[in-house]
Amino acid sequence: MNDGPDQLVPVNNYITWKVDGAVKLRVERSGFASEEPISIPSLMNRAVEKGPDNPALIVRDPKTNEEKIWTWKGYRNDVRNVAKAFIYYGLERFNSVCILGFNSPEWVISDVAAIHAGGTATGIYPTNGPEACEYILKDSNCAILVVEDDNQLNKVWNIVKDSPQIKKIIQYSGKVMKPGVVYWDDCVKHGEVLPDDDLQERLRGMSINQVCTLIYTSGTTGNPKGVMLSQDAITWTAWISCKMHKFNMAGNDERILSYLPLSHIAGNLIDIWSMMICAGTTYFADKNVLKSTLKENLHWCKPTRFFGVPRVWEKMMEKMLELGRSTKGLKKVIATKAKKAGLEHHLNHNGGKKFEIFQKVVFSAVKVGLGFDQCRGFYSGAAPLANGTFRYFLSLDIKILELYGLSETCGPLTFQLPHQFRENSVGVVVDAVKTKLERSSDPEVEAGEIWGWGRNIMMGYLNRQDATQKDMTDDGWFKTGDLGEIDRDGFHFIVGREKDLIITAGGENVAPALIQDKVQEELPIIAHALVLGDKQKFISCFLTLAVEVNPDTLEPSRRLTPAAIDWCRSIGSTANTVTDVLKGPDSRVMRGIQAGIDRSNKKAVSNASRIQKWMILPQDFSVPGGELGPTLKVKRQYITKRYQKSIEKIYDL
Repeated sequence: MNDGPDQLVPVNNYITWKVDGAVKLRVERSGFASEEPISIPSLMNRAVEKGPDNPALIVRDPKTNEEKIWTWKGYRNDVRNVAKAFIYYGLERFNSVCILGFNSPEWVISDVAAIHAGGTATGIYPTNGPEACEYILKDSNCAILVVEDDNQLNKVWNIVKDSPQIKKIIQYSGKVMKPGVVYWDDCVKHGEVLPDDDLQERLRGMSINQVCTLIYTSGTTGNPKGVMLSQDAITWTAWISCKMHKFNMAGNDERILSYLPLSHIAGNLIDIWSMMICAGTTYFADKNVLKSTLKENLHWCKPTRFFGVPRVWEKMMEKMLELGRSTKGLKKVIATKAKKAGLEHHLNHNGGKKFEIFQKVVFSAVKVGLGFDQCRGFYSGAAPLANGTFRYFLSLDIKILELYGLSETCGPLTFQLPHQFRENSVGVVVDAVKTKLERSSDPEVEAGEIWGWGRNIMMGYLNRQDATQKDMTDDGWFKTGDLGEIDRDGFHFIVGREKDLIITAGGENVAPALIQDKVQEELPIIAHALVLGDKQKFISCFLTLAVEVNPDTLEPSRRLTPAAIDWCRSIGSTANTVTDVLKGPDSRVMRGIQAGIDRSNKKAVSNASRIQKWMILPQDFSVPGGELGPTLKVKRQYITKRYQKSIEKIYDL
């Protein structure tokens, strides 16, 4: 095979777990799945042709606000130079380039350069601890390690300094403190003077249906698995996502704010590959973006598309609600009427002239204030978006379209579209992708498991024949592990995750996600609700109180949020902290929570789904505490193990 990068290895298998393996592409004769496969190097060349001097990557100094801009031509030059340096440093075909650090142009360039050099690009969450980092470095066969700064390198220094498989360490920020570490600028300059011969040889040996990227699952139960994504899975999924959401694919005016981890499939697909599809611009937020500077970054970027995980949308809503509580008089009346008209327009198509007026007077001002005045698409994914959050933004004429998918589906499997939209659903399948509901292998599970098939499906799990064959069929269907329903119009509804499904002692199936959402909607004082009751006589629930979070450490404090305090005042409580609530405990708060639980229980789908007992945990869930993963998903197994004695107390075990 010497005709790359746009060649295909002739194979008939749809799955593999070998790093040098290849898979058959699910290319159809017509429709969107018939789109000609394209390699990542060719996709980059196409983006450069659209506008070589247009901005591709922009970052700014947080102290001076001075911008540094890579044009598409400059971006490609740096990719090629870094790829040549990687090869020179010892990167062999299918070796991994691991990238450990916060989002930056250097992160993206390293990723794309690793693929150009014939390696596999592998992101590591910057919040990962030493053990998690070590596992990925070894499992991916890392040859080149790119780190942000000395703080990140310190986590793995004892692992990598004497590791013969790691040929070179490159640092892209801060001062180099460790011996043998190459600074980023020196890496680029080294590549500039190297001939193109070795790089061209790697490109000629490249195939579209082989692995180019490893996305490691968050590993909420045991070690993470390396999801193998082919070049076609990435380029086709990015293309179909942009096409279905009507991105300007002619190039040059789409803008994205990069702030979610690039090691996660969502950030990776949107910030790198979708922008390459439409030759748009990726702006890189500063490191405090999720602590305090999101609004400032949005005003700088003026994104045309914005993707947030549910917690980002929730935090934004909380700040807006806090501001709204200080609004009085006529402004308050107008705002209330505007929100009502917004919901009527979007849910019942009945806003009329009122909506048009409020759109010009109120909603446009809200979007300007948020930095969304040029935004054409709002999206949420990685975890379910609470209906209350969705409706709040919808009332402000911000329609958040929910996407459903996994790392194994290269991001989206289904998504909502402005013209194909149904409340509480995760939308319809991506065009040219198939889904079906299959009976679970567990005979006690009644709901159907969602399976997916298409060009976006992974090749398999790296070095894991067992896991690959467990989660995929030989004819290419991927078993998501998520339980769902599909209505007659093709809209998908997620009931829960199979491994999270609770089966009571009476044999009733209970989906905890739906119950948890209802509790949080009823009770502003609650940050997290975790339903319990597997193999028990009744359903119970852990609750955590909504508290302020330390912006530097992300650790929860003891002080309640303004919204939680307002709720306490509304029921006659003077509580300001978790301690105030739990000492005694505060009878008014306890009665208020029980009333909210009662309201939630009235909406239960069955008697078995009603919460009989609940317990407030002394601390909210967090990433530092280990209860939340990097994408803020709740680690059910970790929590139930940690609070096993509390569970035993609830059930008198």
